[in-house]
Amino acid sequence: MKRILLLVLALSLAVLMAACTAPAPAAAPAAEGGGEAAAPAETGGGETIKIGIFSPTTGFAASDGASALQAAQLAVQMINDNGDVLGKPLELIHYDDAAKPDQAASLARKLIEQDKVVAGISGSYSGATRAAAPIFQEAGVPMIAAYAIHPEITTTGDKIFRVGTLASVEGRVGAELIGNTLGAKTVAILTIDNDFGASLTEGFKEHAQDLGLEIVMEEKYPLGETEFRPIIGKLIEAAPDAVYATGYYNEAANLVSQAADEGLEAQIVGQEGYDSPKFIELAGPASEGVIITTDLNRDSEREMTQKFLKAYKETYGEDADMVGASAFDAVQVLAYAIETAGSTDADAIVEAISGLKDFEDVASGPFFFYTEGREVVRPIGAQIVQDGAFHEFAEYTDLDLVEAK
Repeated sequence: MKRILLLVLALSLAVLMAACTAPAPAAAPAAEGGGEAAAPAETGGGETIKIGIFSPTTGFAASDGASALQAAQLAVQMINDNGDVLGKPLELIHYDDAAKPDQAASLARKLIEQDKVVAGISGSYSGATRAAAPIFQEAGVPMIAAYAIHPEITTTGDKIFRVGTLASVEGRVGAELIGNTLGAKTVAILTIDNDFGASLTEGFKEHAQDLGLEIVMEEKYPLGETEFRPIIGKLIEAAPDAVYATGYYNEAANLVSQAADEGLEAQIVGQEGYDSPKFIELAGPASEGVIITTDLNRDSEREMTQKFLKAYKETYGEDADMVGASAFDAVQVLAYAIETAGSTDADAIVEAISGLKDFEDVASGPFFFYTEGREVVRPIGAQIVQDGAFHEFAEYTDLDLVEAK
């Protein structure tokens, strides 16, 4: 099946709310444990409510880590500008975990024991998040995973939540997209060899079997792979209708660029790891027509989505991505929970998050509710690259698809 290139109707957006003018992250002093303490957003003085966040602002994942940090700072600034929480400004304390599990665990202890945060946010990848989650759980401090998708994160305990999409759910939606929405009969699977890729592929394969979608080829590749031509040769020989390829924006850009050079005709379907302006920048014209599953719908007419996208662009001079939206949403959920609880007590915060219903004050929502397993239930979208930008391709709201099972 030849690459699908659909024309998406341009949406005429309503007048957007005035943008927030939060400052860009400043250079920060070195912090113990290998991280960097970013200057928190202005809090206006006085007693603050401290929230911690760790994200990789150095190393291979630095672009994602910076996006998560900037969006979280933006959320804090917007909340403080609009009246604080319980009459007190939020203070965001950040350290760089470099996407390393041992560093994330150490920084979790520092945030809890030294900084005395009332809650934490992981703005990092699954490996680092899985290492930090037990530290927060054992200390009785709530933690929200912004975009890390591994299933074991939330099974750590009753204090650990997620605002991003669980891997098995996103994989399931990927199979639905390929098998039903695109009508493909055969698929090849390329899996980046880490927690992220393996858990997405597992969810994909389960639903692909339900749909009768034939898997004609499977291949793993290492993190940081730059040469995909040997794999592409196998793909051309297997001749699938579509390719489901997990990975991050660097690997994805190399894959689609080399696939275009080699003449692969199958539709490439990715996921949230591709969801970055960097993917389109690096892949150039080869990114056109690539479809991904993701939480962020740039074409949504929701007020908070457009407010976030506009404020982020005006504040940081670049387009927001799914990672940033998820970190922004994690701050919004914590602020809501603390305000609703009327307290910074951990159990009260947990109860408030668990009881959240039809929550609109998020960039990637709405959030319908949380499951007993602390997984958010919300729409999951598919975006297509068209004219050098991501646009809406499909949206999935059926609870049989989007609710964690």
